[in-house]
Amino acid sequence: MKFESVQADVQPIVLYAVPLIVVCIALEWWLTRHDDDRKYDSRDFKASLGIGLGSLVINGVLKAATVGMSWYFYELVPWRLPNTWWVWVLAYLSIDLCNYVAHFVAHKQRVWWATHVTHHSSEHLNFSTSFRNSWTQYLKIIFFTPVWCSGIHPVITFTCYQLDLLYQFWIHTEVIPKLPRWLEYVFVTPSHHRVHHGRNPKYIDKNFGTTFIIWDRLFGTFEEETEEPVYGLTKPVTSFNVIYLNFHEWADIWRDLRKSRSVREVMTVLFGPP
Repeated sequence: MKFESVQADVQPIVLYAVPLIVVCIALEWWLTRHDDDRKYDSRDFKASLGIGLGSLVINGVLKAATVGMSWYFYELVPWRLPNTWWVWVLAYLSIDLCNYVAHFVAHKQRVWWATHVTHHSSEHLNFSTSFRNSWTQYLKIIFFTPVWCSGIHPVITFTCYQLDLLYQFWIHTEVIPKLPRWLEYVFVTPSHHRVHHGRNPKYIDKNFGTTFIIWDRLFGTFEEETEEPVYGLTKPVTSFNVIYLNFHEWADIWRDLRKSRSVREVMTVLFGPP
């Protein structure tokens, strides 16, 4: 199968889900319209929407690059896995694990935090918060190289990548309470993700999973929701400007790099903790 046909076979699943996303946001807005703590803030919503539209355009433009990279590594390795149901399961689990690693590193090293801080900039948590995907988050695509080298066909890996991304939409809300214990044990739920967005001391750097919470349980980064989360950054941003929200951390890094006087200082600025 040639690269061009691979591109054609990769369906824009996220775009197909737009009508459902719109319905969910409208329903959430209606349910919280009289709740002063949870109702939509118009400025916050417009910022989230602006960031999301920009991210959608960027991801659309770079789709060919993503498929191209996955195809390159697929052709590079000498082995192949069959296109059967269990390979789809393996692909999804592998994508989700890579997402966990990328998410974890983005909270631990400043240069990667700059690609993710935009997502945590809101002091609200609702479905629109899921739109806050940084315009530079594409740099984290390198974390998925192990999946591309697995011998799984690029159509399968890219489809699973989109499904894993789409899953993350519904966990950004306060209107869904804790779910049955068995489900909370295996899957990431709104309760788990409220913890992740909280700036409460006990919640910082917890629950990095995207679809499966089992990675956090295995690697010691799990935290139960036991107190009401306070959302946003430990050093809050006061702007709703989408350009600022996307690039303020990059500007701070550049400022600190200019002050660096040694390779060690440069490495600390780039790869030290945020």
